[in-house]
Amino acid sequence: MLIRISLIVAIIAGLAIAALNFTKVKDKISTLQTNLATETAAHQEFLGKFTQTKSALDKTNAVLKQTIANLDEATAAKEKAIADLATETKRADKLNEDLTKTRQDRDDAQADLAAYKATGLTAPQILAMNKQYKTLEDTLAGTQEENKVLGQDIKKLKNRLALYENPNEPVLLPAGLRGKVLVLDPKYNFVILDVGEAQGLLERGELLVKRDGNLVAKVIVTRVQKGQSIANVMPGWELGQILEGDQVIPAHPAS
Repeated sequence: MLIRISLIVAIIAGLAIAALNFTKVKDKISTLQTNLATETAAHQEFLGKFTQTKSALDKTNAVLKQTIANLDEATAAKEKAIADLATETKRADKLNEDLTKTRQDRDDAQADLAAYKATGLTAPQILAMNKQYKTLEDTLAGTQEENKVLGQDIKKLKNRLALYENPNEPVLLPAGLRGKVLVLDPKYNFVILDVGEAQGLLERGELLVKRDGNLVAKVIVTRVQKGQSIANVMPGWELGQILEGDQVIPAHPAS
């Protein structure tokens, strides 16, 4: 009987404990449900705010892209305006230059017209005078060329005359005469030079042959043409000492 009573007491105690535990679990479940509902509401609120923020950010990005595009367009327009301004400035400068030249040409034309009127001559008379002046210029140029040729002939005649009067007198050549050896002829022992009558060279003129400032030979002119001459190597010197390209200068330059 005692055992049965003990079992009943144990069963009742277990039921009491189970009821107590059920109550605690129920409270915990209620708490968890409340917390879950709170977290769910907070999460939904966060999602709402996130959606709003993302929408606002997308709009801001769209506005930023449009602003950048507008800025690029404005920069391109500014650069084009600067280039157009430079072009127009250059064109204006050219127009001013042309205007200045036109004014100068006008002033020159007015001065020429005033000078023309001051002569009291007609246009045909002036044309005739210009033609006559051109003819006189051509005649003068021809005369000067003839005088030059005559002068060269006189020099040659004087040189030949001096040969008979003073055979030992050296022939004076222009002090500034400079030439080069073009060709060597070992067989006949002469050289061809790149200077002649045009440079004032005369027959029997003596020339010093130099290389790098050093004297290598002496030659005497035997034949003179307009731009070239032939010279023989003088006694005491050898043709082998001369090289093509050596410089020649007067041995007896005129003062």
